[in-house]
Amino acid sequence: MQLYYYEVMNPRKACAVAKYLELPVEFVHVDLGKGEHKTPEYLAMNPNGKVPTLKDGDYTLWEANAIMCYLSNAAKSDLWPQDVMRQIEIMRWLSWDSQHFVRATVSIYFERLIRPMFNLGPADEAALTEAETNFKHFAAVLEQHLTDREYLVADKLSVADFAVGVTFPYAEKIKLPLAEFPAIRRWHDRLNQLPAWQNPFPKRPKQ
Repeated sequence: MQLYYYEVMNPRKACAVAKYLELPVEFVHVDLGKGEHKTPEYLAMNPNGKVPTLKDGDYTLWEANAIMCYLSNAAKSDLWPQDVMRQIEIMRWLSWDSQHFVRATVSIYFERLIRPMFNLGPADEAALTEAETNFKHFAAVLEQHLTDREYLVADKLSVADFAVGVTFPYAEKIKLPLAEFPAIRRWHDRLNQLPAWQNPFPKRPKQ
């Protein structure tokens, strides 16, 4: 299997799952700064021109959440359980994250980290204000859910935790307003005990 990635948010969760499961995955770096995600060869694999992308023989898969589930299934891991009701609960959190929570966090991430990384100009303060308001609204939902839980679904680590938590390793850099959410902080501290979560990306030679 080849997992195409760049050191940004969405590939982070797919790479973390691959490392956590210790799968025989070849990590293939795609340099977004050089436009390698826009080459005809890459677009033939992923017409969205995004990372990550997974190739397993003749099968190609894009979208990080789907890749996490595929890798977990390949490893016969409980990160993506066989129990249908737990799958449905995981899908609930994956949907909530993509439709609500990550929309706020990714906007903050983009304005405070991606813009300077790729020299895209100063942060849009109006967008930041709106994103922080939305973040606090949906973080309150997550906070309440995690108050008496260790993990999101059935108190077992799953792909839902990898998905919903993906912005938090950047929390300090992007100044996420986490002070009022102690349950979220405890939950992410628990994720940070996983070496694969701390260091999901393979080491590359310095350019």
